[in-house]
Parts: sequence; C-alpha cells; structure tokens
Amino acid sequence: MNRQAANEAAAARTRTDPRWAAVVARDRGADGDFFYSVRSTGVYCRPSCGARTARPENVTFHATAADAERAGFRPCKRCRPDRLSRSSEQAAIIEKLCRYIETAEQPPTLEELAVRARLSPYHLHRTFRAVTGVTPRAYASAHRARRVRSALSASASVTDAIYDAGYGSNGRFYDESNRVLGMTPSRYRAGGEGTQIRFAVGECSLGSILVAQSERGVCAISMGDDPDRLVRELQERFSRAHLVGGDEAFEALVAKVVGFVESPKSGLDLPLDVRGTVFQQRVWQAMREIRPGETTSYSELAQRIGVPRSTRAVACACAANVIAVAIPCHRVVRSDGGLSGYRWGVERKRALLEREARAE
Repeated sequence: MNRQAANEAAAARTRTDPRWAAVVARDRGADGDFFYSVRSTGVYCRPSCGARTARPENVTFHATAADAERAGFRPCKRCRPDRLSRSSEQAAIIEKLCRYIETAEQPPTLEELAVRARLSPYHLHRTFRAVTGVTPRAYASAHRARRVRSALSASASVTDAIYDAGYGSNGRFYDESNRVLGMTPSRYRAGGEGTQIRFAVGECSLGSILVAQSERGVCAISMGDDPDRLVRELQERFSRAHLVGGDEAFEALVAKVVGFVESPKSGLDLPLDVRGTVFQQRVWQAMREIRPGETTSYSELAQRIGVPRSTRAVACACAANVIAVAIPCHRVVRSDGGLSGYRWGVERKRALLEREARAE
C-alpha cells in the first residue's frame, strides 16, 4: 500500500471513531475521557483543545495522558493536558463544598460557601450549578431529604426524624413532605404500607408492557419479554405498598400506552408520579419536551437544562428513569447518533425511534 492510500485509510478510521466528533466539536464534556496525539507536531491534547484541528490521518487516540507520553508525544502548551483542567479544579472545589453541606447541621448560606471556596457568591452559584446540575440550596434540600428518609427508618418518632434531618420545625417539613417523600411521613416510615398502586400488564409488538399508577399518577411503565418478571420488579420497587390489579377503567389506560407504542402519532399525555432528585426531575422534564420523531444527545440535553459540563450526570438521570415512553429517554442518543444503553433493551429503543420517524 502506498503512502497516499495508507493516509486515506488512516483518515477513514479516525473519522468513523466517535471520539473524532468530540475533537472536531472541541467538546469539554469529553475532557478526561481520552486524549489525542498529532503525529505531525509530536504533541498530545485534550479533546477541547483550541488549536487548529489536525488532519485525521495524523491523529491517534489514547486512554490516558501517560499512554500518550509513553508513545513519545509531549503535552500541548495550549491546553496543558498533563495538568488538571480548569473544570477538574472547579469540580474538586465543589466536591469539598458538597461534603461540607452534607456534614453541616443546618444548610449553609451561599455567602458562607463562597467564603470557604474563596469565590464571589455569584461565581460560586454559577460554578456549583455547572458542576452538579443544581444550585447549592437545591443540593442542600436534596441531601436533607435523603437524611429524613434515613432518619424515618431509624428514629423513635417522626418528630425526632424531622429534627435529626435538620428541619427547624414540623410545619416546615410537612409543607414539603409530599414532594420529598411522595407520601406522608408516617406512611413512609411504615415502608409505604397502605399506599395503593394499581397495575396491569398488556401486550404489544415490543413484548409485554406493565403500567402502574399511584394516587398521584403513573409511577411505572416498563417493558420486557416476561410479564411475571415485570410484576416482580414492581413488587420489589414498592415492597410494602398495596398492589391492586387494574379494573376496566385502568385497562383503558394500559390500552392508551400500548396504542402510543404501536402508533406514536397518537400522542401520550399522562399524569405522572415522578420521584427523583431535583436534578433528575429537571432532566426528565426536559426529555418530555423532546417531540416524537426528534432526538437529542446527552450533551445537548445537558446544555438545554443549563449544565453543559454535566453530560455524565444527565446520562445517569436518563438511566434512572422508570417510566418508559411517557418520559421518553429513548429519544436521547450519543453525540455520534449511536444508540446507547436502554433500560428496556436497545432494540426496543431503535424500534420506538423508527416508528416515531415514520409517523412524522
């Protein structure tokens, strides 16, 4: 093979590698995931490096900076890939603040956090949200909610649990209890005992589909090949709730969900019982705004909710979704358009997207 043919083959391999798209886009979200070296200059860089884009035939990808240096390349003087990136430094600062929030008896103020971080309150608020996806106040609230859930299981009384979690009064907590717990504190303390959840299993061309609904709305839609397994998973998720088979009216709801799977143009607008962290709920709401027939990437979704550097956290929130199709995590794909993991199977994800595309 002559040199020209070898270069063309090397360029073709690079262009088909999904990491090349991150290099071309100078994607900061990919920093730390890999590095790339340029044969013609002898340097290696971060994906976000602002230097002129190299010719693809000269590019080699490396898992770590050490791998690039062992291959004989030196660090780029522009992006300094051998040092902590600015985003990594900010992440380290915010991580320390998160640990401080978690150990504080009362939620610290923004001004107090700013002093500890040696940043202005405005800069801290903006950086904290960029790194975690939520504001310091929302992070503190989410942590306090976790504390109260834990305390309700261990404390002698509901009142003790409320104060142990850092709430200054019963009234303040009860104002938030439905959002924090999805039920009253006493019912949560009993493991959800007494909560009634209706469910039914239907069949569609993608297999079995289970729909479950609490008093607040649809709390689960799942798909699979084994209907009994879907029911067992529901029982495990709501281990002490009272599960009731759906009546004729509920069967109509299941038929509506099945109808949407088979014909997406019919639309699907359901009351949902969505339980998750503040950040997860922001991601899930943004996914509900993606129209049938459209897709978006994890990084685009992160930008849409104002946290462009939280691509991984957005992907984790997508993976945590338990309400298929109504919260359409199947419409979120990789930056290169590829289909990543899907709780109910990648083939189902592909089928849903193809049907929605045809329905347009």
